Amino acid sequence: MALSKTAQPMNPSLRKIAVVVATAVSGMSAYAQAAETPKKEETITVTAAPAPQESAWGPAATIAARQSATATKTDTPIQKVPQSISVVTAEEMALHQPKSVKEALSYTPGVAVGTRGASNTYDYLIIRGFAADGQSQNNYLNGLKMQGNFYNDAVVDPYMLERAEVMRGPVSVLYGKSNPGGLLNMVSKRPTTEPLKEIQFKTGTNSLFQTGFDFSDALDDDGVYSYRLTGLARSANAQQQGAEEQRYAIAPAFSWRPDDKTNFTFLSYFQNEPETGYYGWLPKEGTVTELPNGKRLSTDFNEGADNNTYSRNEKMVGYSFDHEFNDTFTVRQNLRYAENRTSQNSVYGYGMCSDPMYSSNPATSPCASVPQSQWDHTLTRQYVIDNEKLQNFTVDTQLQSKFATGSVDHTLLTGVDFMRMRNDIDSWFGYAGSVAPSDIYNLDRSDFDFGAHPGPSGAYQVLNKQKQTGLYVQDQMQWEKVLVTLGGRYDWAKQDSLNRVLATEDSRDDKEFTWRGGVNYLFDNGVTPYFSYSESFEPASTLGADGNIFAPSKGKQYEAGVKYVPNDRPIVLTGALYQLTKTNNLMADPAGSFFSVQGGEIRARGVEIEAKAALSASVNVVGSYTYTDVEYTTDTNYKGNTPAQVPEHMASLWADYTLYEGALSGLTLGTGGRYSGSSYGDPANSFKVGSYTVVDALVRYDLARVGMAGSNVAVHVNNLFDREYVASCFNTYGCFWGAERQVVATATFRF
Repeated sequence: MALSKTAQPMNPSLRKIAVVVATAVSGMSAYAQAAETPKKEETITVTAAPAPQESAWGPAATIAARQSATATKTDTPIQKVPQSISVVTAEEMALHQPKSVKEALSYTPGVAVGTRGASNTYDYLIIRGFAADGQSQNNYLNGLKMQGNFYNDAVVDPYMLERAEVMRGPVSVLYGKSNPGGLLNMVSKRPTTEPLKEIQFKTGTNSLFQTGFDFSDALDDDGVYSYRLTGLARSANAQQQGAEEQRYAIAPAFSWRPDDKTNFTFLSYFQNEPETGYYGWLPKEGTVTELPNGKRLSTDFNEGADNNTYSRNEKMVGYSFDHEFNDTFTVRQNLRYAENRTSQNSVYGYGMCSDPMYSSNPATSPCASVPQSQWDHTLTRQYVIDNEKLQNFTVDTQLQSKFATGSVDHTLLTGVDFMRMRNDIDSWFGYAGSVAPSDIYNLDRSDFDFGAHPGPSGAYQVLNKQKQTGLYVQDQMQWEKVLVTLGGRYDWAKQDSLNRVLATEDSRDDKEFTWRGGVNYLFDNGVTPYFSYSESFEPASTLGADGNIFAPSKGKQYEAGVKYVPNDRPIVLTGALYQLTKTNNLMADPAGSFFSVQGGEIRARGVEIEAKAALSASVNVVGSYTYTDVEYTTDTNYKGNTPAQVPEHMASLWADYTLYEGALSGLTLGTGGRYSGSSYGDPANSFKVGSYTVVDALVRYDLARVGMAGSNVAVHVNNLFDREYVASCFNTYGCFWGAERQVVATATFRF
């Protein structure tokens, strides 16, 4: 897809200052605007103005969002949500300019974002110690799941988003099948009736070049029709040698608002990635531990072939509709159809010859022809050829009813949603020995003949289908200062897998009821303690010894916490304690067969603290702390162990300061640090990945002083001191270097 645009010359009549800032001064509004256009020698003045009404589906004026719909599917103040939730606003993303949504969540508690190190191919997260089944994503866009399968998972560029929200803990009561850790929900930018004209340019390390645009306005004088067109084009080298990243995305949107009670918004997203970047595996030798020569692999080491390719194409079309019949009834419907294609030819690492999976049986090892004296610096590799086409249709219809029974106010939500996914997989896998082992000191990265299907290999041609229908009801009942949230859901989930190579078909139907209950007490000063219980279920995709698909795993959580969201200041402070248990987990067969069995259990306990505050018109602060204690409480081999890639401690702190007076008026300086404690590198807990701390920095200058209101230039530096660190490992053969220092210059122009 090619993006084109024509820059228009600046019209002097459009040079007006509209600087939106926040202040925490007692008795003042949470938001402030600059009212005049300053001359070069003048300072930028700030005056109080009434706070705009924030919507859960719209922008927040500061880094501290006060509303969310992710946890309740209704526009609910965050302090009234009986579960832990974090919101990263467009304002916060503008401060950090993340390259992926995963990067945008780097300062969010309870979320491990280093699961693939520097790679941004997927927005794969571990939340409260749990990841989605099959190592896939559990990500939603506008409340509808971006259902992925196998390698076919979609991503959305953060430039296209109004906000990214993480809800922690089981969420099946509103969303159906889900892993117990929680979910990521993203909210698209939507049309505005106020003119918006933005063009952005970026350049930086690794030959980064990016341009983006964001245009929005009403199409008529009454604001009945409006549009938004957002797009970008990016090209860069990946951190790893020889790997490239290319992305072209555009998101046309159109709104029809015939009156103040009706809103129909067409939403679409088209993204083409000829190259998604590096997506490989490195051994723990040379990353976590030293090689025999006393050195480690460089952080740009690429174990793949020179002709590795990985591409992805996404198309999403849908709408959001809501109509308020009266003060009692409101109907909403969200619908989306998506088609995603992925294609890759990849050689990837699969551990050293000295790895126990090979050295325990030298006669059958793919390294049998390599002298054993060289095994500890000889890398084995495998390959995959994969082409997939995924089609996904999702619709969610809701009726919201607001009424009172006596002195109790109700917000009753009833709904039905439906999801259908079809993924056609045409793959060929090369197994151990399909790629010749190579000395890691001088790795052979020459072109690989994928078309020859060399070595021990085989076809994997499978058609996977999934369906889910859910009926749900939720009542938010408030009596004076007590708010009780109670919800239940019944799901019909079906999955079907046709293996075209073996001419076999496996299917399973599951019916599950899940529920959630929570209570909040709303003090007048903004303090809200709460307690909740919630459940989840997650269908399995693995076959047992009897040839049948396993039953779903289940999650149960108890959570207690407190939130502080004062009415007159843009501050959100949250703290949570929880215990979360996943049952029906798969584990090794005690009898020693090659099949898994169910009956495993994983228990997680933790503490999460988060602060987001615009302390004044000049100062923003974001901080978090996470303590996670996860354990296999029942397992054939791993009982008492901690799952891989889950650090026990994480912490972060960011602060930025903007000057509004003097010669440096308009200058913003910011810095922050992200700490991740040590984590185990495999389920057997045979080795640990060390802790690390990285520092980020920002320098930004508002161009309002030179007559360019809303425009700015900035330099962002991630990993300021270029700390070399291993972000995580999931096994002895799968480790990932963290991102090197990245310096990016950004120029954003509004006119």
